[in-house]
Amino acid sequence: MFQGASQINLDAKGRMAVPTRLRDPLTQGGTVGVVLTAHPDGCLLLYPTPAWEPVRTQVMAFPSTNQQASLWKRLLIGFAEDLSLDGAGRLLISPELRTYARIDKRVMCVGQGTHFEIWDLEGWNEQLERLRSGGNPQLPPGMENFSL
Repeated sequence: MFQGASQINLDAKGRMAVPTRLRDPLTQGGTVGVVLTAHPDGCLLLYPTPAWEPVRTQVMAFPSTNQQASLWKRLLIGFAEDLSLDGAGRLLISPELRTYARIDKRVMCVGQGTHFEIWDLEGWNEQLERLRSGGNPQLPPGMENFSL
C-alpha cells in the first residue's frame, strides 16, 4: 500500500531519487520494474509493473471508435514507459513526461494505494489550495456515507 507524500528534487538529468522507504515496496526489493505514465489531471502516475498490468488491460479494452475512450488510451498508453531504478535508486523521467506534467526541479510524490502520483510542486500546491478554498468539498456520488 503506497501512502504518504515526499517532496523530491530532480537532478540536472531529470532523475528523481526515490526515497528509500518507498523503493523496496515499489520495486519489490528490486525484482520488478515500474511504469510511468501521464494522468489527465496533469500529474504522472508511477506503478509497480504488476499493479500496472490490470490497468493497461482495462485501457486497451476501451473501444477505439469512441472518441473519449481513444483520448484516454492515447494519454495512458501513449505516454507509458517501462522503467527501472538505477543503482542509486533514481528514476529517469523522460523529457516528454516532464514537459507534459510541467515538471522542472521540485516534485511531490503522493501515495495513492496501488501507485504514486508525481506532481510538479507548484501544481501540487495548486491542488491543495483548490481543496482548501473550496469550503466543504463535495464527495463524489456513492460516497455519501463516508466519514473521517
